[in-house]
Amino acid sequence: MSDKPERGLLRSYESAVALIQRLADAGWIFLAEYVACHLYHQTWNSTNTIAALVAMLAFHFVAEVNGLYRSWRAAPMKHEVFQVLATWAIAAPAVLFVAFLTKTSATYSRFVTTTWFLLTPTFAIAWRIAVRFALMEIRRHGRNSRSVAIAGLTHMAERIAQRITSDPYSGMHLVGFYDDRKPERRHQLSGNYAELAGDLDKLVEDAREGRIDRIYITLPLKAEPRINSIVHRLADTTATVFVVADFLVFDLLHAQWSAVGDIPVVSIFDTPFHGVGGWLKRFEDIVLGTLILTLIAFPMAAIALGVKLSSSGPIFFRQRRYGLNGRELRVLKFRTMTVCEDGPAVAQATKNDQRVTRFGAFLRQTSLDELPQFLQVLTGEMSIVGPRPHAVAHNEIYRSKIHGYMLRHKVKPGITGWAQVNGWRGETATLDKMEKRVEHDLQYIRNWGIYLDLKIIFLTIFGSKKSENAY
Repeated sequence: MSDKPERGLLRSYESAVALIQRLADAGWIFLAEYVACHLYHQTWNSTNTIAALVAMLAFHFVAEVNGLYRSWRAAPMKHEVFQVLATWAIAAPAVLFVAFLTKTSATYSRFVTTTWFLLTPTFAIAWRIAVRFALMEIRRHGRNSRSVAIAGLTHMAERIAQRITSDPYSGMHLVGFYDDRKPERRHQLSGNYAELAGDLDKLVEDAREGRIDRIYITLPLKAEPRINSIVHRLADTTATVFVVADFLVFDLLHAQWSAVGDIPVVSIFDTPFHGVGGWLKRFEDIVLGTLILTLIAFPMAAIALGVKLSSSGPIFFRQRRYGLNGRELRVLKFRTMTVCEDGPAVAQATKNDQRVTRFGAFLRQTSLDELPQFLQVLTGEMSIVGPRPHAVAHNEIYRSKIHGYMLRHKVKPGITGWAQVNGWRGETATLDKMEKRVEHDLQYIRNWGIYLDLKIIFLTIFGSKKSENAY
């Protein structure tokens, strides 16, 4: 019996799979609209065909930019699901926009359109789940597999091995680690992922004999000559070779690949809101911001009256803070204190602060003093979710004391944020409290997604930690 793992049935057809996904998505868009028409007993006509074509083109354009048709082999299902929803969340409004421009929106049934917009992502997601389960079943029987080797026993090698072995249905079979360094220079594995299969000469030999499909080179960046040598030798094999550069040594902030001409480069500190991500974030802010402002218009009027009657002074308070890319903005809040400080030195509110009015204490405890900032969300100065902006005076203090402090300004400031729903809000009497707030802000930027935004909004309203340290 051969000691080589069975070769994958879809080994050379990954591009074909992506093509099938594209065709399937086009089909689901047409089918969803047809079903919606059938449910409403509406006859299909040319306007339906045009709408479906526009939706198909918009969806596929956004999907290409959004990377929907990349390989999801080793990614969790939820990531692909969220990507489908995010893509359709932009494509669907595009259809409505075209209908508005062509003055044909009145010809479409609201019931049919709403049903269509709900059915399309449902069909697309259900299809992907079915495909996943089919592939899982195939891989469970040893087919559609890839044999994987890791060159270099490093910390990054263990992370790669952990990802591969944690998902047995990905079809990735870890053959072993290859390293010719002395034992004391190798990373000590914390888990039993695979054995040390040999040195780098053995790796080349196994690759030449077809025992290995994929090779991940995880040697440190300083080992560039050795990496070049092994890559040169592996050119005499048919294995797919990946160089895993350990950029984590730079404490990455949403790093992304790009290019200067034909030269590939990777950003170390970047924002997640380029391209489709930026459009999606802005779309979220406009839609949710408009909805929320409609709901809170009357409460805001009542709060404004309460501020005016409870103490002397203006209803609103504006203060200079740092916004996107460190640009200065003036945040708008309901006044909660007897003073309106905005100078080079601003004292933070403390427990039982005598400057806070009785009505202001209630507003601060419930975060209702922040409601006017939804107007700034619509103007684009702020976002609903993001790092809370600090007073300019506080920024100048903390940027010199906390490493990476200014990186929180790579995105728009928010009305609420990941730090706030985890209890890191209010007074920062000690440096470690501000460090925890900044740590959570940077976690948000690294892991941003629509799902995370919605989770933060939910926790802002219903979370148990939302009122901690608020005074």
